[in-house]
Amino acid sequence: MLQPHRLTLAVATALLLPSIALAQQAPAATAARTSTLDTLIVTGTRVADRTVAESQSPIDIITSEALTATGTPELATALARALPSLNFPRPALTDGTSAIRPAQLRGLSPDQVLVLVNGKRRHTSSLLNLNGTIGRGSAPVDLNTIPISAIERVEVLRDGASAQYGSDAIAGVVNVVLKGSSEGGSLAVTAGQYSAGDGKQTQIAGDTGLALGERGFLHLSAQLGQQEETNRARPFAGTPGPTQPALGQKAFVIGEPEVDFGAVAFNTDIALTDAISAYGFGTASNRDITSFAFFRAPGSTAQNILGIYPDGFLPEIHNISKDRSLVAGVKGHAGDWNWDLSYNYGYNRLDFYTRNTLNASLGPTSPTSFYDGALETTQNIVNLDISRPLELGLAYPATLSFGIEARNEKWNQSPGEYGSYANAGLGVAGAGAGAQGFGGFAPEVSGAYDRDSRAVYASLEADLSEQFSAGIAARYEDYDDFGSQVSGKLSARYAFNDGVALRATVASGFRAPSLAQQYFQTVSTTFLPGINTPFEIRTFPASSAVAQAFGAEPLTAEESLSYSLGLVLQPVDNLYVTVDAYQIDVDDRIALSSNLTGDAVRRLLESRGIFGITGGRYFTNAIDTRTRGVDVIGTYRWDLAASNVDLTAGYNHTKTEITRIAANPAALDAIGLNLERIDRVEIGRIEEGFPRSKLLLSGTWNTGDWAFLLATTRYGSVRTTPNNAALDQEYGAKWLVDVSATFKPGENWALTLGADNVLNEYPDENIFGNSTNGQFPYSNLSPFGFSGAFAYGKVVYRW
Repeated sequence: MLQPHRLTLAVATALLLPSIALAQQAPAATAARTSTLDTLIVTGTRVADRTVAESQSPIDIITSEALTATGTPELATALARALPSLNFPRPALTDGTSAIRPAQLRGLSPDQVLVLVNGKRRHTSSLLNLNGTIGRGSAPVDLNTIPISAIERVEVLRDGASAQYGSDAIAGVVNVVLKGSSEGGSLAVTAGQYSAGDGKQTQIAGDTGLALGERGFLHLSAQLGQQEETNRARPFAGTPGPTQPALGQKAFVIGEPEVDFGAVAFNTDIALTDAISAYGFGTASNRDITSFAFFRAPGSTAQNILGIYPDGFLPEIHNISKDRSLVAGVKGHAGDWNWDLSYNYGYNRLDFYTRNTLNASLGPTSPTSFYDGALETTQNIVNLDISRPLELGLAYPATLSFGIEARNEKWNQSPGEYGSYANAGLGVAGAGAGAQGFGGFAPEVSGAYDRDSRAVYASLEADLSEQFSAGIAARYEDYDDFGSQVSGKLSARYAFNDGVALRATVASGFRAPSLAQQYFQTVSTTFLPGINTPFEIRTFPASSAVAQAFGAEPLTAEESLSYSLGLVLQPVDNLYVTVDAYQIDVDDRIALSSNLTGDAVRRLLESRGIFGITGGRYFTNAIDTRTRGVDVIGTYRWDLAASNVDLTAGYNHTKTEITRIAANPAALDAIGLNLERIDRVEIGRIEEGFPRSKLLLSGTWNTGDWAFLLATTRYGSVRTTPNNAALDQEYGAKWLVDVSATFKPGENWALTLGADNVLNEYPDENIFGNSTNGQFPYSNLSPFGFSGAFAYGKVVYRW
């Protein structure tokens, strides 16, 4: 059992206990239920009184109640259960990606969605996803560093928004709005376990609001928890041999990692004068994650030393994630002018350790645990926003807004200890270098990098008549490493009557190559489907001489052009339906090349002084993609005599096609035959690795002191396409059902029993050729993981 972070626990206890004591004095916070249609939005618009129903772009509101309706402690998982356009697969055996998993919006890359907190840009993770999963090659935001207990709502803009927010907002924008009340709070304790008897989870989460005099508030939140591992690996069923496990031996651990997590957040605002206020908010998160690598068989002399592990060994990869963010600002108004000046700091660090391992090149005296190094990213932003209403003789005043922004980004790769990466030559001939499972970062591949960017932007939104509203936005952004970008957006909405409206947008956008994509390099041990021999693959920066010998060129920005057309229907009271079709073209999309292997590759590497490496890869702007789809959202509230029923339906259909693959560079063709910079594995992952359709249906019945939830999700099929076409496999569509019952014995208490995936649904099993000799029954492409049913109980106290 993992031990909680003592410091975080102390902070949370100090934060929450005084509020529980004050609950006897403060009146219980009560508020009438407000439809999300009437929620004033702050994402994708500068108009102060724009509601969801009036938005010119498609936007979803996910309330705090919806986020906590199931048993998950993870924000990304909760969003995936509430949004048909968002997917959050749960891969295993993927090094750091098992610890920091990426979310995907509208079938695009995880780093093509922008994340905001209270409207301010969130920093990305330091991790670069390198393994064969959705999001390969991306370094997106880690949503799970934000505690759910701190969230008032999440606004998801399903539309391109680079003209308003800058780089990354190609698929859309996720804006996390933090709780900001000056009173009330909650404390929740949750415990659960998977039906297979593993994966036990415990969590305590809470928040409290405090008044700062008569014109300010401070809202504090905390979340602590533990998760034990799950294992769905099966015994070895292949042909026994010296480099294989024993027949019938269960040698792997495949499933959810072991996690110990803690996070805190604050949000504050205080009026300094009648016209000026100061504000600030931030989060801090620590997570310890333990996952596993490939089993090293006892007879594999290149990877094992019998004197240390006579029965072979299973390396453990231990990650420590530290995430910090802080925003401080002042805002106010002078006459009709509104202004907001802010400073935004973000930091993420991921340390790597390998345990239960060895470095075979060190021989019999090799240590069995190593520190492998760290990745760090830092963001500093200064931003000034100005807006004012303009009287143009229209139905209502127009809103003019403009601003400037300066941003500095840093990314560091720090080396591990000597034994984690060394090729000491003290083992048998051909002994592998570095720690088995995850080799450390050597000094020669480590470094510190940074860049600056500056932006100016403006927008104008107006209600041209009682029925017709429109907006225009533009942004110029200049980066000191690759140049400048101009983005624009047009949007409009026409209401035929109170029940029918049409909306449309057209937007250009971009995504700057991340510093991690430009500079990261390391050696990874890769096992390919159907091939049980390990490949030592080195990732080279595209600007390096070695990568350019393979035909690489320096990275440039991705560019996008998107269109959307939507219908908004409110035919009767309490019924709301939206249908939005979209097309997103991305040119010069950045992808991680295929693993380039073979004797010719090895000889080229050795000619440049790089030994013991089987192959190489690099990032490249080699593809264009087109994504087309439709989102359908419907909500209905049915009021009965003594109860009510809330019904929600959501459907997304998305298809992504690669419309261009750049021809192999001459340098790559000159190395040898059959080397493809973008192979069918990567093509299939981009086009067919995520479900093309996703359907959500849910209903909540509130009656007296009881509330009952029934929710079902249908995930469409996915397909894997290994380089060996004989191993192509489609995994069929699956229905998952979640249920819960909540009893409220008093005004302040709520007791919940529930089950996620109550029918214990699993994805289709791998064919034998994709199962690593029967040991991996399920694919990492599964959009819902492969752990089965999860039952939980929850106790909540509110004041």
